[in-house]
Amino acid sequence: MTAATAPYRSDLPAGRDGFGQLLHAEWTKFRTVRGWVITTVVAVLLVVAFAYLGTFHHKNGVCTTPSSSSCHVPQPHVPLGPGGEAVTDTYSLVHRALAGDGSITVRVGALSGLLQTGSGNSASVSDMGGAPGALQPWAKAGLIVTASTKPGAAYAAVMLTGAHGVRMQYDYTHDTAGPGVSAAGARWLRLTRSGETLTGYESGDGRIWTKVGSAHLDGMPGSVQGGLFVTSPPTAPSQAFFAGGNAGGKASGATARFDGLTLRGQWPAASWKRQNVGANGQVPTLTSVGSNKSGTGFTVSGSGDIAPAVGLPAAFTDQPSLTGVFVGLIVLIVLATMFITAEYRRGLIRTTFAASPRRGQVLAAKAIVIATVTFLAGAAATAVSIPLGNHLLRANGNYVYPTSTLTDLRVIFGTAALLALAAVLALALGTALRRSAAAVTAVILLIVLPDMLVVAIAVPTGVQQLLMRVTPAAAFAVEQTVPQYHQVNYLYAPSNGFYPLAPAAGFAVLLAYTAVALWFAAYRLRTRDA
Repeated sequence: MTAATAPYRSDLPAGRDGFGQLLHAEWTKFRTVRGWVITTVVAVLLVVAFAYLGTFHHKNGVCTTPSSSSCHVPQPHVPLGPGGEAVTDTYSLVHRALAGDGSITVRVGALSGLLQTGSGNSASVSDMGGAPGALQPWAKAGLIVTASTKPGAAYAAVMLTGAHGVRMQYDYTHDTAGPGVSAAGARWLRLTRSGETLTGYESGDGRIWTKVGSAHLDGMPGSVQGGLFVTSPPTAPSQAFFAGGNAGGKASGATARFDGLTLRGQWPAASWKRQNVGANGQVPTLTSVGSNKSGTGFTVSGSGDIAPAVGLPAAFTDQPSLTGVFVGLIVLIVLATMFITAEYRRGLIRTTFAASPRRGQVLAAKAIVIATVTFLAGAAATAVSIPLGNHLLRANGNYVYPTSTLTDLRVIFGTAALLALAAVLALALGTALRRSAAAVTAVILLIVLPDMLVVAIAVPTGVQQLLMRVTPAAAFAVEQTVPQYHQVNYLYAPSNGFYPLAPAAGFAVLLAYTAVALWFAAYRLRTRDA
């Protein structure tokens, strides 16, 4: 057997010539090249620096310094629901106390709509009278039992909607569909309370009843408020080119006639009270709302919504704090590419493969090292950037949507994982193409450019959705912190911070691209001379 075909045998002691040894060798290469280490530190500092520079926003302009007197204004009041989420809780209510168990039954007549007149900015509309217009799909009229009339209180409601039939909703985020009936016809509704359980029913004739749904509300007080309500959300924005509010939407209202009102159970003798709940200026509303008693029933007009808050004017998510991720991503892409192409350029790759003939293992070791380095760098950078940026936003008078600890951890480690996979993708393309410029350009075109098109350039919403489904930039869905709610009238577009894929699904798209690139790189290594 000749030397050219003899199998490779190591002279090192057993246990020192495996994949672990190869991994240690690649890590030693990385940490001993001062330029690579410095580049990693620079990437972290750039992410943090851009979080600092990019979050001096003020709802009336941009703050020049943290101490600027124009920045220190009170944050807008946005109520929080039982789960700690930001909510909209604005509606017209006719109510009285329910001291224990009981039920309320009513016939809801056809709904009619009101729409903001004029062409003013809907974000500041709170005094428009409105005019007859299209009924909004999620306009609501029905029965509600609420812990109190304070915005954000726990509640359960059964309702007739503008275009989504009868629904049972509770605590803002929960929605159960009932029969798909038209808002143009009358419907009987019933809401019963038994302890902490509330159940909604509907009927076409008031005799044969169908259960719509039920809710168990922990901690519901013994005495609650129950009655009739009407509300109508703003129209959805007509464009999705820029994030941050209801741009293009208009305030709306709805009116419904209630009759056949029947109470059973522990309803103390009292008169009905009329109240407009939660008019706080955060959601564009009409002032031509309220209620009138007519005969044995009521006519109620309402404007606003009872739902999770999305797209609030002058409100921010974590994304402004992550502006620097784009810059850090480009730096790390260059670093990952150089981790392999530098060896090709200097001819050192032959030495590497002579010492470790299993080329696939060499690629795997490099991928693990660069992924680990970029993941740790990304986690450190985002862990600092998010609290820093959000603190600056709040200090400068901006509202930042509340997030749970689990959501914050998902954004931090998800962004770090995104950077790590992007680095491995760059390494794989650098291995296959052997040219730094070509590999870096390819990764930027695949990941950075689609997200820049969505954020910075006015492209149609359909194109935004497509880009964020089929390109590796879909992984940016890990940064979404405000969920999409089908029962909230809003334009969920990537430029408004809402991605078409769930965080895990978006990340899986980038993972698939990276896996294919690694396979191709391994194939090229096996079939091409070093």
